[in-house]
Amino acid sequence: MDEVTVVVAHSERATLRVGDVFLKVDADQARIDAEVEAMSLAPVPTPEVLWHKPSVLAISAVQGTTLGRLGEPSTGAAAGWAAAGAAIRKLHDAPLPPRAGRAGRSAVALAAELDDECAVLVANGLLPADLVTRNRRVAEAVLRPWTPAFTHGDLQIAHVFLDGDEVTGIIDWSEAGRGDALYDLATFTLGHEEHLGDVLAGYGTGTGTDIDIDIDVIHGWWSLRSLLAVRWLAEHGFDPFAPGCEVDVLRSRM
Repeated sequence: MDEVTVVVAHSERATLRVGDVFLKVDADQARIDAEVEAMSLAPVPTPEVLWHKPSVLAISAVQGTTLGRLGEPSTGAAAGWAAAGAAIRKLHDAPLPPRAGRAGRSAVALAAELDDECAVLVANGLLPADLVTRNRRVAEAVLRPWTPAFTHGDLQIAHVFLDGDEVTGIIDWSEAGRGDALYDLATFTLGHEEHLGDVLAGYGTGTGTDIDIDIDVIHGWWSLRSLLAVRWLAEHGFDPFAPGCEVDVLRSRM
């Protein structure tokens, strides 16, 4: 009999694995609806949707392995990173989905959220003031006009599976929608700055959306994503202070 494995669990959602089936339980039905819709539209390999009903989505496992995890050394070769970059470009060049995604928040909303979070981080003593101030300044680079693209919205390295240099599946699409393409590139390379060049080599110039690659903006997204994540991670049982994780990403901008 297959065992039930808890992949991730916190107060908002949980993912369980039973054999080759993943069950995603989410308190927000809109996230499940967005995930199903995004996977049906994305022109890249995604898990098969087996069934879904209120609060639960059942999907198939995907073959292959990831290039690594945040906080761990990368196990993938340059060709694998480039293949991931090419798949990301294919997604970004696709027709725009109907919804705005997490990567599509406005500059005004982001700036307000960032200011509030930075104030809390310093006031609660979670991070030193100079670290927060420096990264808040770096993060300002993302607060500019951008051309909307089809974005994944949570393109962590652990969400992209490859077999050799072929992408076999991209998972966890609940934050997908119209957004800033550089957010995806930054999320995928967070904590693995040494592979950004490989990803961009595979990403290339594309044939669809006019996307301007600005390294300062990618650095800005690294800082912004990390600043907004530290307190949430700490409050939900994760460790942003672990080697190679979010706090180290912030320190790398000093």
